[in-house]
Amino acid sequence: MRNEMQENQNLPKRKRIRFWNPGEYFDYSLLFIVLFLVGFGLVMVYSTSSYTASLDYGDPAFFFKRQAFFSVIGIVGMLFLSKVDYHFLKKLTVLALIGVGILILAVMVVGSASGGSTRWLAIGPIRFQPSELAKLAIIMYVAHATNNKVWKLNDWKVLLKIMLFPLILIVFIAIENLSTAIICVVIIVAILFVASPKYSHFLAVGGAGVLAFVLFLLTAGYRVDRIDAWLNLETHPKGYQTLQALYAIGSGGIWGKGLGQSIQKMDFIPEAHNDMIFSVICEELGLVGGVCLILLFIILIWRLMLIVINARDLYGSLLVVGVLAHVAVQVLINIAVVTNTIPNTGIPLPFISYGGTSLIFLLAEMGIVLSVARQIKIRK
Repeated sequence: MRNEMQENQNLPKRKRIRFWNPGEYFDYSLLFIVLFLVGFGLVMVYSTSSYTASLDYGDPAFFFKRQAFFSVIGIVGMLFLSKVDYHFLKKLTVLALIGVGILILAVMVVGSASGGSTRWLAIGPIRFQPSELAKLAIIMYVAHATNNKVWKLNDWKVLLKIMLFPLILIVFIAIENLSTAIICVVIIVAILFVASPKYSHFLAVGGAGVLAFVLFLLTAGYRVDRIDAWLNLETHPKGYQTLQALYAIGSGGIWGKGLGQSIQKMDFIPEAHNDMIFSVICEELGLVGGVCLILLFIILIWRLMLIVINARDLYGSLLVVGVLAHVAVQVLINIAVVTNTIPNTGIPLPFISYGGTSLIFLLAEMGIVLSVARQIKIRK
């Protein structure tokens, strides 16, 4: 008995996960960039929506007030999560994925439609898109599962087990929201690619992804119609929004017409404060304003990369990789759509476009990133 007690004492103690983050470092540079993007987004939401809001609601600041309200909630949530030890998220991972799965199924049954797609779920006065929460849940799950199986990632069976549950969720998301499903797939692949010592498996994953993408295109006529509109922008009826966005970008020139002076936002671009907000930015602030915004996103991604490299452990690093992939691919897709580089699809510009659900969960992700950064050990 005494020998057993001695052996138990020699075993390494299991590290206790604290709820509050014990780190002392805080990434004020990242915080400033995020707050600047949110503030700039509020300015542009007011500029792009004031005309429409005045006509439809009698209040030019209608959308601005709503976005400001969501911004305050998101910022408070971000600062709260920055104080929480990110290891505590491991306990919530499975519950979050199951909860999101239930919400996605609820959308298919009792969801409300907007813009021709059923993506919204109303719970009392609250109306939100569960697919936005799905991105965060997938980041948490894949980072946790990959961290636990990191030494076995050269086995393709382990990769499939990690991807199985998120991919089932993504299939249901793709039925009504293919663009968000693509972002979720990119998040999974990015996390696994960074952690995996063997890259040949990802060729097969890429081939399967392309095949699934084609199948989803063929199962819904409106998706093929969007490709037709992309190829025949000036003659296709559904190419109107993108065509007007291109007019806005072109008319802005190098320096732009000035803040608030856009013509295309006056009902020429449908819902200019949403997915097409970048075109109005280029019209009012010119090519210079558009490039400066892109550079700011590049700086944000660079800051995220620094945190990935210097994170305290692999789990924290993989969490930030997921957030980085989310932000980077969403910025890329949005700007590519606005400039007609790819077919039109409903993806908001992170932190800038109008939308409470997207903004709140993006800021929640930034809170997790700040939590990871807080535990970086700084050498004096």
